[in-house]
Amino acid sequence: MKELLRSTDPTVMAFASALLDGERIDCFQMDVNMSVLEGGIGIFPRRLMVRDEDYEAALVVMRDNGIATVR
Repeated sequence: MKELLRSTDPTVMAFASALLDGERIDCFQMDVNMSVLEGGIGIFPRRLMVRDEDYEAALVVMRDNGIATVR
């Protein structure tokens, strides 16, 4: 899996996940449970991961919708 996106904004993560789902690209959010350690204040970014073979297609989807990626 490759990291596509990193953000502390849960709305960006939800929007990106919905866009990828619409394109039938599987994704997985990592670090979602870090809020237990941070006390729920949102300082640790979450990561959105995609399969290696879907990475380039996912980049296109993010760029087309104005979402900054890790790359």
